[in-house]
Amino acid sequence: MATWATLDCSSAQLASLLGPNATGAADFICSQFAVVSSKLSDTAYAVDTTYLLFSAYLVFSMQLGFAMLCAGSVRAKNTMNIMLTNVLDAATGGLFYYLFGFAFAFGGPSNGFIGRHFFGLKDIPSDSFDYSHFLYQWAFAIAAAGITSGSIAERTQFVAYLIYSSFLTGFVYPVVSHWFWSTDGWASAANTQNLLFGSGVIDFAGSGVVHMVGGIAGLWGAFIEGPRIGRFDHSGRSVALRGHSATLVVLGTFLLWFGWYGFNPGSFTKILSPYGTGSMSYYGQWSAVGRTAVTTTLAGCTAALTTLFGKRILSGHWNVTDVCNGLLGGFAAITGGCSVVEPWAAIVCGFVAAIVLISCNKLAEKVKYDDPLEAAQLHGGCGAWGIIFTALFATKKYVNEVYPGKPDRPYGLFMGGGGKMLGAHLLQIVVIIGWVSATMGPLFFVLHKLKLLRISAEDEMAGMDLTRHGGFAYAYHDDEDSQKPATIQLRKIEPNSSSTPTSV
Repeated sequence: MATWATLDCSSAQLASLLGPNATGAADFICSQFAVVSSKLSDTAYAVDTTYLLFSAYLVFSMQLGFAMLCAGSVRAKNTMNIMLTNVLDAATGGLFYYLFGFAFAFGGPSNGFIGRHFFGLKDIPSDSFDYSHFLYQWAFAIAAAGITSGSIAERTQFVAYLIYSSFLTGFVYPVVSHWFWSTDGWASAANTQNLLFGSGVIDFAGSGVVHMVGGIAGLWGAFIEGPRIGRFDHSGRSVALRGHSATLVVLGTFLLWFGWYGFNPGSFTKILSPYGTGSMSYYGQWSAVGRTAVTTTLAGCTAALTTLFGKRILSGHWNVTDVCNGLLGGFAAITGGCSVVEPWAAIVCGFVAAIVLISCNKLAEKVKYDDPLEAAQLHGGCGAWGIIFTALFATKKYVNEVYPGKPDRPYGLFMGGGGKMLGAHLLQIVVIIGWVSATMGPLFFVLHKLKLLRISAEDEMAGMDLTRHGGFAYAYHDDEDSQKPATIQLRKIEPNSSSTPTSV
């Protein structure tokens, strides 16, 4: 006779336990088990989808952070311009990523270079993707475009923003994300049937895919445009053109910090996946999500403190803007390996990221490169370091948990995993620089030749808010009040003076 331990919920087995004439009861019981199993499956989908949507909302909130950071980092006369470009990065990116970008990035089955399905979200939802996946990936795409806008701030024509943003979110960025994130991508760690160097590239949340792409695109834009007027004097010495509001910079930094908890932990795309069994049932992807949030936090905090003391030694000041940029540099660096490294390694990541950022800024001054938000240095330089860092410190256990399907996969060099992952990651840096340079570089050059890239010197000196957007972002008086004749005149009364104020 069957025992409870050997049952697979078949009517025949249950009937043998319930006695004669019990087939109907057995059928009913089994059907209820099937209903419960279906409900549990539906619940798992609902939980994972809710988690992904919430993460998408967090990542989208980073656009507000970008807007505040950009606004505070430029001069007051260009505030309205940079705020408008941030709004249109999201709006333009939404349409072009819907029409083309998501298909180029994740439209499988396809070749290793570019996707070819899901244009205009056709055939979505499917067994691979739901609408929530599109929303999440769109938020990533517009983040890359936002990075680029910071590099070319305060001197770029509005039409150029629209053109580059459409091209970047609709084609350039999606192709890179296909290479490294799609299951068909030629270098993707998820392509277990054809892993690059037997490893694939582990760029979990996009130190290369997002940050390097945005940073290198901004590098070319700022290089072709040239520095802002007054950024370097006649002898070539650097002149600081400080942003008008450290308050907005700090506000934007905290908003970006908050959104990064959707950017990095959210890249799991689901949370209800167990890792352990038996006594380890408490351990699952929810644990990896928490660990990823911790590594993200530690890298950013370490980079902020390292930048604080490093800049104090170099300049003699405690500069809040530098600290904010250092913090963001740590986040950009840890993004690629946040899910596969130990928390202590994240401290190493943040420390080196701060040094990379300071060094890149020094180099930028020497070559007379002008980036108002240090976006190319921060996202490009720290992003590249993050790619290398992952190949050095990724642990075997976490790599196998986050990227299952190939148990003998290489892992971090310093953790005993050999150099194959490092080779794959160095190749990633090279191909991202090459691809973005080959696409965005010519685009900015053509815009420059067509006189569609940089504004006139007169407009730049006056400020784009006044010359291009109809007025300043800040109103210092009411227009109605300024048109009214003055009815009261006040004069300063000196001590011991017998004069009195005159009233009209």
